[in-house]
Amino acid sequence: MTRQTNPNEYKQEIIAFYNTRTDYDNDFTYRRAIPLVELAQLQPGQHILDVATGTGIIAIAASERVGSEGKVIAVDFTPGMLDQARRKITAAGLQNIEIIEADAESINFEDERFHAIFCATAIVLLSDIPVALRNWYRWLKKGGIVAFSSWSVTSFFTPVIIKVCAKYDLSLPNLHEPLGSPEKCRTLLQDIGFKGIEIKTEQFGRYLSLNEAQNFWKGKWLHANGHPLFGLSDEQIEQLKAEFRAEIETIATDKGVWQEITTFFVTGCK
Repeated sequence: MTRQTNPNEYKQEIIAFYNTRTDYDNDFTYRRAIPLVELAQLQPGQHILDVATGTGIIAIAASERVGSEGKVIAVDFTPGMLDQARRKITAAGLQNIEIIEADAESINFEDERFHAIFCATAIVLLSDIPVALRNWYRWLKKGGIVAFSSWSVTSFFTPVIIKVCAKYDLSLPNLHEPLGSPEKCRTLLQDIGFKGIEIKTEQFGRYLSLNEAQNFWKGKWLHANGHPLFGLSDEQIEQLKAEFRAEIETIATDKGVWQEITTFFVTGCK
């Protein structure tokens, strides 16, 4: 019971998922993005690229630091998210942000254009992460910085979800595996040529109520290279979700259900 998604199907799935996120901006989304801007130590007049900008959280923060002499290019292909970004940029009166609605994996820039390139958490959604990072390396000026955030392989109940799927002979790939540990992040950047790599780890996990935890997973999964849940019937998805709820109940405690969210803030210099 498998189906391979092609890139168009996969990217349409991402667009559909994020277009529904009308309440995307919250304390958690800021906490997993803004530290990247702080780690990059941006300076006035610099040129910045924000890949998969979403609602523009990083782009706006970066634009305020580089000032009127600087420039921020914010790229995303999700219309709903970019509409939110445009409203925020207009409300803030910022003139140094250019929004490009495009596939971040298809767009191209000239060599050595940017002082810093950001991608907050969405890097794991790219279909070829090493290729993306090599492009970013090429687009960076000498001494420029790449900054991204990613999750551990065990975050967001991922092991439970994979276990549930395995019970039905569905081999679900771990979305977070390519960048799911400090060692993996460091090795990948080193192989591309980045120096001065620094990785800051933070735990954003919290206890959820049993009901919150059981309803966390909606039976969806995003993975660029295909996954067996795409194309399952509603009945099959409901069966998986019921099994997930049963598994979650087995790990509940008096405090609730612990949801791990181990986050890596990664920077490297060209």
